[in-house]
Amino acid sequence: MSQRKTAVILGAQWGDEGKGKIVDVLSEKFSVVARYAGGHNAGHTVIIKGKKFVLQLIPCGVLRPECKGVIGNGVVFDPMAFLSEVKKLKDAGLKVDGQLFVSNRAQVILPYHRMIELAAETAPGRTKIGTTRRGIGPAYEDKVHRNGLRVVDLLNPALLRTHIKNACDEKNTIAHALFGTEPLDPKGMYEEYSRLAEQVAPFVTDTAVLLNEAIKNGEKVMFEGAQGALLDIDHGTYPFVTSSSATSGGAVTGTGVGPTLIGTVIGVTKAYVTRVGEGPFPTEIHDSSADLLRARGQEYGAVTGRPRRCGWLDLPLLRYSNMINGTEWLVVTKMDVMDECDEIPVCTGYKIDGKLTDVIPADMRGFEAIEPVYTKLKGWKSSTEGITEFDKLPQLAQDYLHFIEKESGAKIGMVSTGPDRDQTITIAGFEEALNS
Repeated sequence: MSQRKTAVILGAQWGDEGKGKIVDVLSEKFSVVARYAGGHNAGHTVIIKGKKFVLQLIPCGVLRPECKGVIGNGVVFDPMAFLSEVKKLKDAGLKVDGQLFVSNRAQVILPYHRMIELAAETAPGRTKIGTTRRGIGPAYEDKVHRNGLRVVDLLNPALLRTHIKNACDEKNTIAHALFGTEPLDPKGMYEEYSRLAEQVAPFVTDTAVLLNEAIKNGEKVMFEGAQGALLDIDHGTYPFVTSSSATSGGAVTGTGVGPTLIGTVIGVTKAYVTRVGEGPFPTEIHDSSADLLRARGQEYGAVTGRPRRCGWLDLPLLRYSNMINGTEWLVVTKMDVMDECDEIPVCTGYKIDGKLTDVIPADMRGFEAIEPVYTKLKGWKSSTEGITEFDKLPQLAQDYLHFIEKESGAKIGMVSTGPDRDQTITIAGFEEALNS
């Protein structure tokens, strides 16, 4: 880690890598955790002493009483979802007031964003992306169209009323013409969102100033990604991507902290791969091995409950992810899910039109032409669940991790051997880097 006491932690695959648990474990070392992209389409599951918390919008660091949580300007903010999560945390006895902050520059999701996304995803003849239908994409569209509502505007009643009226006039007309949807009522929407604004107001601040001041004062700050690098709007498997910058670069634009203030990048990867929704997946498994991984790994979406597609570890994609993010450290999750595998194929390269390559195609046709090249490793066939020391892992499990480290080009810093906070191995070099 550099002299900067900051780290970006992100998903190295298509999301669902277990970032929630890892952010929670690592947040013990940090005084601030800042979320920089996405919205309540992300679901981070954290299990503490058997008790389950599912956070969709609020950063995982808020589960530690001494850690501040920040929702950055790069996030699209649903006030209703936010306040619902705040209530659940308070009901669980967690301190939120004075610990949780929302950027005054974050874009607001409104009911017409959900209406348009739902209609577009279900319209005949449209390419289905497999979105969560929560209005994320249309909110980002309005942001780029310079026609969005920011949190600071949400708190201005006169501006809010005018914005909702004008937006409903436009969106109702478009949605009815394209999809035949019924119109939304601007008066009712204004009354509801003006009430929500009053409840959100105490959390709102200029989070760019807050974060830069914290770093200037020597505090340790973690930037928490959402989704995964391969869902990034620029670098992911377009068009089957999310609408925001899920890579490490998003931490800069999504919080207002300059790139020279980022100390290290930590990528979280499963010991295998999963994907939710549509899109290319070169190493997807189509036999009973997928059912085994899905059952043992509880591979169902934290937000939607959708079953995840399962596949073997794809090292070309992991190397690509490490490259575009500048990943220094890897965290490998769900090692214990592989405990019953006799043999573990790992994709070490691609064949496209009979030629070996390690280059990730930019287009869908390129992905469809991929023939994965596998190296088959022997399974360890014994339990790794709950092991907290690397040397106590079965030798074949250690060999598997050494192979990933050698082939991916990033150092393994942690290994997760179960869903609970305590079921984690921290490698000595990584511990030293975090403490330095």
